[in-house]
Amino acid sequence: MSSLLQVFQSRKILALLLLGFSSGLPLFLTSKTLQAWMTVAGVDLGAIGLFSLVALPYSLKFLWSPWLDRFVPPFLGRRRGWLVIAQVGLVLAIGAMSLQNPGENLELLAINALAIAFLSASQDIAFDAYRVDVLEARETGAGAAITVLGYRIALLVTGSLALILADRMPWPIVYLYLAGLMALSIGFTLWAPEPERLVHPPETLAEAVKLPFIEFFQRSGVLRGAIVLIFVVLYKFGDGLVNNMATPFLLQTGFTQTDIGQIQGGMGLLATIVGALAGGAVLSRIGINRSLWIFGGLQALSNLAYLALAQVGQNYMLMVLTINVENFCAGLGTAAFVAFLMSCCNPSFSATQFALLSSLMAVSRDILVAPAGQIAKATGWAPFFLLSLVAALPGLLLLPVCAPWKPQFPELSRPGLENSKDEAE
Repeated sequence: MSSLLQVFQSRKILALLLLGFSSGLPLFLTSKTLQAWMTVAGVDLGAIGLFSLVALPYSLKFLWSPWLDRFVPPFLGRRRGWLVIAQVGLVLAIGAMSLQNPGENLELLAINALAIAFLSASQDIAFDAYRVDVLEARETGAGAAITVLGYRIALLVTGSLALILADRMPWPIVYLYLAGLMALSIGFTLWAPEPERLVHPPETLAEAVKLPFIEFFQRSGVLRGAIVLIFVVLYKFGDGLVNNMATPFLLQTGFTQTDIGQIQGGMGLLATIVGALAGGAVLSRIGINRSLWIFGGLQALSNLAYLALAQVGQNYMLMVLTINVENFCAGLGTAAFVAFLMSCCNPSFSATQFALLSSLMAVSRDILVAPAGQIAKATGWAPFFLLSLVAALPGLLLLPVCAPWKPQFPELSRPGLENSKDEAE
């Protein structure tokens, strides 16, 4: 227990908390928060659902991730240098959203949102690679949990505080405030420690493109590697459907932006903190694989809370319960899932390999959920949330292959870390 507490108290773990916040900050600015702005502006529900396609860069970021593995900026190293470049661009792009008007020009709004998504995806590439590089095997559980915690706090800020502010000031001003908050991330990156492990980047761009894929399938086997990639797409699909439509559902049910913001930012924040930290603690004790089973099941069942709210209607107590259950279970599931993705990466190619895996994860969050608005219009809210529970089942059915309950090998060992561990001992 004392060694676990020491892991959580290290400088690198605090840096991951702050950088996790920076990584999560832009996401809702092109999805949930933007959906609220568009809903209030009178944009059609079908168009709001299709707007999730502006997040396409999150699913395609593996295409340019080899550049971040191969080339090293002339400042702050291979990971932190790219982080600062992406963060400066994000400050400018988020600030530019203050010039948009969803009710008049959706095309210009989509272009601006697409720019934010591209820069945010680039920040994620660099941050995910930094996290893989900076953590030792024994720190994987704590690192995954603390990252989820920082990320979820950012989502709650942009998904709750922004809504509260929007009831008191115009949306363009809200985006200006959020651009200023994004600017703090540059300071976080400057303060974060450089990874101690010496990892040589690929010698050519061609190697940076080919070797990560060759190494991954050689290590996993072609068949199991392909199944793992499918699992990454499907594991959070049901959760993604709910998240894509949660804000329009709550607004159409009769709750105000302040109602949603205050509950998510208060008790919802506490539930997220408890879920993320509990997930990291449990993961460190029972391992990644069993955590994926248990937390994945809870994550799927949490959709039933939205089903109950859809049937009851505007009930504040049930809304509080629903948001808290979703936040807690999402914190658990994401902590285990992030640790699993990290365990699949070799530090020599961490930017490309993690980008590939997280891009596939984003497919279910951003692309497969695009018809969610049309489905909700056709079925109604209660059947829609029931369908989201069914959508979670295919990913869970792949667990015996991708993360068996009784693994043959130690779960927390990661490729490329064995030598560094021996040297430390």
